[in-house]
Amino acid sequence: MIPSIRTVRQQHRAVNAPIAGLLTYRALPTDSVDYVDPFLFLNHHGPQMYRPHNQGLPFGPHPHRGFETVTFILKGDILHKDSSGHESVITAGGIQWMTAGSGLIHAEVSSDEFKETGGPLEILQLWVNLPAQYKMTDPRYTGLQASEIPLVTATAGVTIHAVSGEWAGTVGPIASLADVQLAWLDLAAGARITLPIAAARTIFFYTVAGQLRANGTETQARQLLEFNHDGDRLTIEALADSVLLLGHALPLKEPKVAYGPFVMNTEAEIQQAYQDYQLGKFGTWNG
Repeated sequence: MIPSIRTVRQQHRAVNAPIAGLLTYRALPTDSVDYVDPFLFLNHHGPQMYRPHNQGLPFGPHPHRGFETVTFILKGDILHKDSSGHESVITAGGIQWMTAGSGLIHAEVSSDEFKETGGPLEILQLWVNLPAQYKMTDPRYTGLQASEIPLVTATAGVTIHAVSGEWAGTVGPIASLADVQLAWLDLAAGARITLPIAAARTIFFYTVAGQLRANGTETQARQLLEFNHDGDRLTIEALADSVLLLGHALPLKEPKVAYGPFVMNTEAEIQQAYQDYQLGKFGTWNG
């Protein structure tokens, strides 16, 4: 059977949503799109320059339950610390993959070095829903530096940073609980790549920088493309030097109830999450 082209359903522009002094664009959810199952949320922080002797990122200790956070550090760094005992500083080109599962408390702040010296910062944080069967799994965390993420030259002018799943024959280092495949791509102007993605899977396509054409639809920085499930081929052309966050996964097709830092399947489960957090069941925070 000849692969068919996946058509674009809609294009969504990220909205300006600054957090304290942090330049932030929220690509998901917005007024035009709630979520693209199982992808729940995307914040694009920066790019911006931090002066020396800055306060760094403002994300002090806060709880999560029922989903995963995947953080792409394009510039700058993040110091991650959580109530399960994980702690690491990940620098530019690295990622942090945290499975909140049954619940934990974590903080995402800048390293002492970054706060002292300043410099460029650009970060993407994506939330991915967990299937009901995994929502109460034990929390876990993996931090990978740039050198631990395979670089795949799939075609001339296209470099794939393979985080999870298989990309052009290379398997990323993260084994996703729900077969979520994630990567980011650096594309030089004029480059072109075609990827097979099964029609049943949801595509997550966010242009971080530059200008692209995806299956004939032009898009640019800070725009999210939403695709129909009507084809199994994705062709991407770079109209300028570009950076793309790309993923795909089977939709969960389960009830979703999201409230603040918790994403569950029912209102009762959300209420239980708040109660468990207040009772100290998310671990002990030693800030």
